[in-house]
Amino acid sequence: MSAEKPDAASLEASMKRLETIVTELEAGDQPLEAALERFEEGLDIGKRCREILDRAEERVRRLVDVADDGSIRSEDLEGE
Repeated sequence: MSAEKPDAASLEASMKRLETIVTELEAGDQPLEAALERFEEGLDIGKRCREILDRAEERVRRLVDVADDGSIRSEDLEGE
């Protein structure tokens, strides 16, 4: 479970930063170059968030695997 905490904390912090960037861009009071830098930072943060969410989704898929008969199986995730 400790492997989950850094991603969760990172996701939350990244989402807050992304909200700040959106607010700054929506205000429209930054010079063009600064706005472009914020936009680029936002794209990078979005990519990082997508990677974190993809890893979380993969973990969920491995933890809960529904068999053909409708029963739920889980894999051993000791290696993580």
